[in-house]
Amino acid sequence: MEAKRFTIYFTSDLHGYIYPTDYRSREERDMGLFKCASQFRKDGNTLVIDGGDILQGSPLGAFCHDTLGNAGRFAEMMNRCGYDYVTLGNHDFNYGMAYLDSYLDTLRARCVCQNVRWDGAGVRFPARIHTLENGLRIGIVGIVTDYVNIWERPEHLSGVTISDPIPAARAALDELRDQVDVTLCIYHGGFERDLATGRVLSATHENVAYRLCQELDFDILLTGHQHMTVHGQTVCGTFVVQPTDRGQEFLRIEAAVVEGEKRFTSETVPAAGTCRREWLEEFAGMEHGAQDWLDQVVGHLPKPLLPDTPLRMAAEGSGLADLFNAVQLWATGAQLSASSLANDVAGLPQVVRRRDLLIAYPYTNTLSVLQITGAVLRQALERSAGYFTRNDDGTLRVSDCFLEPKVEHYNYDYYAGVSYAYDISQPVGQRVIRMTVAGKPVAPDDVFTICLNSYRASGTGGYDCYVGCPMVREIGTEMSDLILEYFKQYGDAIQDVHGDFQVLPAIKA
Repeated sequence: MEAKRFTIYFTSDLHGYIYPTDYRSREERDMGLFKCASQFRKDGNTLVIDGGDILQGSPLGAFCHDTLGNAGRFAEMMNRCGYDYVTLGNHDFNYGMAYLDSYLDTLRARCVCQNVRWDGAGVRFPARIHTLENGLRIGIVGIVTDYVNIWERPEHLSGVTISDPIPAARAALDELRDQVDVTLCIYHGGFERDLATGRVLSATHENVAYRLCQELDFDILLTGHQHMTVHGQTVCGTFVVQPTDRGQEFLRIEAAVVEGEKRFTSETVPAAGTCRREWLEEFAGMEHGAQDWLDQVVGHLPKPLLPDTPLRMAAEGSGLADLFNAVQLWATGAQLSASSLANDVAGLPQVVRRRDLLIAYPYTNTLSVLQITGAVLRQALERSAGYFTRNDDGTLRVSDCFLEPKVEHYNYDYYAGVSYAYDISQPVGQRVIRMTVAGKPVAPDDVFTICLNSYRASGTGGYDCYVGCPMVREIGTEMSDLILEYFKQYGDAIQDVHGDFQVLPAIKA
């Protein structure tokens, strides 16, 4: 019997990068949805699938939300690229359900997300059976990490409940199993274990892809969220893949089914070549509007805030992190502040445009002010001190726990309002050797207010010490907008501030 074949094109974590640009300039780059989708070759035995996180994360996404107020244009872009199915990512909830619905209402692709339920009712985005031209029936289930409940503002989840993804996926799989030839799960979440060794990399349930392979028996698992490349491989009988973010690559999966036997192969394809000109022209008005909006000057700095390597910034300080802390203290009046930087730090030039700020602070975080004790402050500092480890010659390097299973430089925090020192020669958890506020050593029962972004205030990133601390106030304005307001207020008189800390041993030149 001749094998029946089909092809899947899979993207994930596009984060609003549609055009071939990183928005740091107007230059063309090998990235973005249009660079990927121009390579898709679709027929009746092809599925085009996205794994979520499309609406937020790029300056184009910010422009669409802030000026258009409707995500329908993003749906039209996806429509042109021929998507059949999508699931939702955690960042797709960042602007609330009404904005997300403006995307889904225009989208031709079916949304599948089994663990998103109507409040007190059934599954909002149930699994689907897709019959290909060759007669193969594909059962398609979608799920999203339930850490959305921890990260997202409750009002942004109005009308829906997000449950544990594994029981939801199991129930859908049990229902589909006898009706289809191939089962496929799209999971906006990643792997909590090393795929080569099975070693546990994370004890949280943010990512449960390995458990999905262990406990369920989907034929194919398409993953995302971690922004790391997972080339096609088999884990506990399930064929798994993951592309990196911003449309830098996509997966082409080839499948063959003959007499119940299923074979899968895949290729990780980089974004390259030319984009389809009709797509570029159709949405040129939006893209040009975004580029002009981004080029507006918003203020000046005393000097450029230039990025360095993540290790050197963490050990010696970052003017950009100092600026973020200054904004947080200005916006909230808290005594202390903690901020972090993106994995890929852009820095700021002396003449600052809106483009520069949105690239430097790409998240939709709002701010929270917590009341903490000196003991909690020490725990937080110790968590940040765990970012460092030492080479055999005693020099500093980044600890593996901030690099695996995904790179998490953004979970290292810079602090303002407290003077502190780390001794990395000491064991993890015993590295804070100095901690003073207003020149006074901090005692465990001292009480302070600290400003954190909403992501960190939830305790995420290993900062469980903040969970349960009293909430003093919340600032509903997004941090990127607060930075813009800060520049508007201070114009050309923005102060050059510096964090007060020391990491021992110092980095050798």
